[in-house]
Amino acid sequence: MPDASGDKAAWEVLQALSRFPDGYIRGTFDGSVWGVTVRRSDDGRRIWLFAEDLAGTDIVSFNIYRLSSGGSVLKPCEMSSEKIVAFMLGFVAD
Repeated sequence: MPDASGDKAAWEVLQALSRFPDGYIRGTFDGSVWGVTVRRSDDGRRIWLFAEDLAGTDIVSFNIYRLSSGGSVLKPCEMSSEKIVAFMLGFVAD
């Protein structure tokens, strides 16, 4: 169910982020090995993720902000929200 802002992509990403610990993890996505770094702000209102294909040149990068209204906003870093959602739902940690 989308959050209060109605942003379905942000809601899907937040749900998937619950599987990701802070710090660095490795795993697979779409047949490739990826390294993923996640950082959460002390107040829990901002989460930053940077992922890179360790055998290629592809990356996934975004910030997600929790609003005081209860909603969330996904801010992709020069890529589509669809790419981010696909990665977040398809990534499998080692």
